[in-house]
Amino acid sequence: MITKPRGTNDIIPGEIEIWQFIESTFRQVCRDYGYEEIRTPVFEHTELFLRGVGDTTDIVDKEMYTFQDRGDRSLTLRPEGTAPTVRAFLENKLQAGPQPVKLFYWGPMFRYDRPQAGRYRQFHQCGVEVFSAADPAIDAEVIMMSMDYYRRLGLDNLALHINSVGCPRCRPVLHEKLREYFSPHLDELCHNCRTRYEKNPLRLLDCKICEDKHTEDIPTTLNSLCNECLEHFEAVKTYLDLLNLPYHVNNHLVRGLDYYTNTAFEITASHIGAQSSIGGGGRYNGLVEVCGGPPTPGIGYALGLERIILTMREQGCPVPATDRMAVFVVNAGKAAEKTAFKLMFEIRQAGIPADKDFLNRSMKAQMKYAGRINARFVVIIGDEELAESAALVRNMDTKEQTKVPFDQLIPFIKDKY
Repeated sequence: MITKPRGTNDIIPGEIEIWQFIESTFRQVCRDYGYEEIRTPVFEHTELFLRGVGDTTDIVDKEMYTFQDRGDRSLTLRPEGTAPTVRAFLENKLQAGPQPVKLFYWGPMFRYDRPQAGRYRQFHQCGVEVFSAADPAIDAEVIMMSMDYYRRLGLDNLALHINSVGCPRCRPVLHEKLREYFSPHLDELCHNCRTRYEKNPLRLLDCKICEDKHTEDIPTTLNSLCNECLEHFEAVKTYLDLLNLPYHVNNHLVRGLDYYTNTAFEITASHIGAQSSIGGGGRYNGLVEVCGGPPTPGIGYALGLERIILTMREQGCPVPATDRMAVFVVNAGKAAEKTAFKLMFEIRQAGIPADKDFLNRSMKAQMKYAGRINARFVVIIGDEELAESAALVRNMDTKEQTKVPFDQLIPFIKDKY
C-alpha cells in the first residue's frame, strides 16, 4: 500500500473540525482588524527566497524543496509566506492603492526538516503583513492581534517575548561585538555557527545547539541600538503597556530569517515538545527594497497551525460543534426510493442540509445510521406515505412524529429547524 510521505499528514473527518474552527476564527480576527486576504502560488522562483529570506538562513541552506521545471527554471515550494506576499504586493502594484496595505494569508508551507511534535515537512501557517506603516503603534497592533487570536481560540499560559534587532545602521556594531565575543570559542561552535560567524553573526544567538555558549556577558541587541531604533522599541513597549499586554524583553531573541529589522517577537507555549514557539514575527523595513521595490516599511507575523492545535489539545480547549445534518430521508421500501430521492434534492435546494441512504439498507438500519450522523430530523416515506402524499417527520431529539404533506414539508422543517 502506498503511504503518505514522511512529514505530511492527512486531515480527515473528526480532525478537520478543529482546522475549520481555527481558520474561521482567524478570518474573523482579520476582519475585525481591517486585514484583507491574499493568496499566492504554492511555488515561486527560487531567487525570491535567496534574496528575501537570505542565503545564511537554515531555510535556504538546508530546508527548501527546490526543483528545475521543464523550462530549466529553478522553482521552490514556498517555505514561508512573507517573501511571496512582498512579491505579490510589488507585482500587483498594491502600493498604488490606499495605504497602509494590510493583508492576511493562510496555507501550506514546505521545509525539509526532521519531523517532530508540531513540525512537519508540509505544515500550515496563517499570517499577516502590513506595508507602508513605520509607526510603532502598528507594531503593537500586529503583536496584540496575534495574542487576541490565541485568546479567541481559548489558549492561555502563553509567553510573549519581544526584542529589537536594530537596523542596517546599528547592526554592524553588534556584529563586531559578537565576533569579538565568539572569537576565542570558534572551535567549540557547531559547523553552522562557524559559517554564521563570518556571514551573519546575529544568527549565532538563534542556534539551539550552541546556546550553552551564551554567558551573561554575551553582547545583546539592545546594548547596540542606535538612538532611532531604541526610541522605536521604547514606543512599542509603551503601546503594549497601554493595551495591558504582558511581555518579556528577551534581548537574545532574534528571528530565523535575515530580513527582520527593529521589532522582533515570539509567542511560546510549554508542554508541546522541544519546539515551544507557536508563532512570531517582526518588522522588515528593508525587504521590499531587497525584492526590487522602493524603500517601504513592513511588519507581520506567521503562526504555526499544527503547533496551535497541539497546544489547544494540551490545554483542553473546547471546539464548537459543527452544524448537524438537518434532515435524513428514509425510504421504507423500493417504491418510495425515487420520491425520497426527489424530496432530498428539493430540501437541499431550499438551503437545508439533507442526505439519504444509498446502500439499500433496511428501514431499521437507515434509522440507526441517521442517529449515528446526529441528524436533527428524519423524513420517512413508505407505501402509506406515498398513498397519502405526506411524509412522517420524526424529531430525533424529542422523538415527536408528525405527518406532513409533501407540499408543506419544507416550510415545516424550516419552521422547526
